[in-house]
Amino acid sequence: MKILVILPRFPYPTEKGDKLRAYHQLRILSRHHSIILCAISHSRVDESQIAAVKPYCDEMIIIRMNWFSVGLNLIRAFFKGWPLQAGFYYSAKAHKIIRLLLKRKQPDHVYCQLLRTAAYVMDEPLPKTIDYQDVFSKGIERRIPLSGYFMRQLLTLEYKRLLKYESKIFDHFRNKTIISRPDRDFIPHPGRDQILIVPNGVDHDYFKPLQRQHTHELVFTGNMGYPPNINCAEYLVKKVLPIIHKTRPGVKLMLAGASPHNRVKALASEYVTVTGWVDDLRECYASASIFLAPMQIGTGLQNKLLEAMSMRLPCITSSLCNYALNAIPQKEILIGDSPETVADHVLKLLNDDDFRYRIASEGHEFVLRNYSWEGATRGLLQLMT
Repeated sequence: MKILVILPRFPYPTEKGDKLRAYHQLRILSRHHSIILCAISHSRVDESQIAAVKPYCDEMIIIRMNWFSVGLNLIRAFFKGWPLQAGFYYSAKAHKIIRLLLKRKQPDHVYCQLLRTAAYVMDEPLPKTIDYQDVFSKGIERRIPLSGYFMRQLLTLEYKRLLKYESKIFDHFRNKTIISRPDRDFIPHPGRDQILIVPNGVDHDYFKPLQRQHTHELVFTGNMGYPPNINCAEYLVKKVLPIIHKTRPGVKLMLAGASPHNRVKALASEYVTVTGWVDDLRECYASASIFLAPMQIGTGLQNKLLEAMSMRLPCITSSLCNYALNAIPQKEILIGDSPETVADHVLKLLNDDDFRYRIASEGHEFVLRNYSWEGATRGLLQLMT
């Protein structure tokens, strides 16, 4: 089968969750189908990035968006009643290219990642799948109470528009996929039970236990320009670490990941390392004793937890995250929904080697059993028939 895959970003490097998901899905889909990749990009894609994806594509089209046209598209989106999430990734130029591509290649199926790309094929009369991946409206709703006055007004408007748009695109696609059951339950459409859950996986051959000298007791990873990660980093440094330091004053935390926001950079201190981009994130996981991801906002399945568990780190998260992950609390993972509880878990893990080893081992076995890219993508393959 010939499949046209439309992505809102070029899927390499895999420093963002949507890019990681797209990259591995392309890798596995290409074993069974002919892939034509059409990727929107707001930045330059270099030859090394293209080379990493090229083996999985029979043809590759990269549509570069310039910032002047992005500004115009956002203005148009505002007056059309679209969410800005859709307007930021839409352009008439890209739409024209995709229409010509459909006419020239006549694919058997079109696979769109995220609502950001839905408008390009929404009205095309051919088999289509939309990967909601996350529920953007719920993610925005959770950010509203934490924002300042003017941002709160903007986010409230975006939230209302996303609710309408997520419901609207549902009926324009034959198949719908999403990353987790909790996310599916938040889709604002009465037919939400039709959405197929296609979780993320983890590359266990890559993210495997490594022996390294521990330079920090604690580590948190992710794209540090992403609002839920910024929020979590501040939560850990300002609320959790001070409690830990009352008992263990020397404990250090590493905040590892690309594009750190100024708010994250400002957290750096004698006890907090902000790495910025790292070539090999496994070294950051392996240099710590405990992984923390007690996310307070956000949606979806946290890839960072899958990676840390695959590397046999004991993990502490929040109920919000574990709702999608579905690990057993106190056995495969530790749950902390307050700074005090997170700190208590950290101290117990640091003070009890047997307990730390047990949580790490059970979590490792859990992720090996339940999360692989091959297993996760099996349902998507069945749709592409």
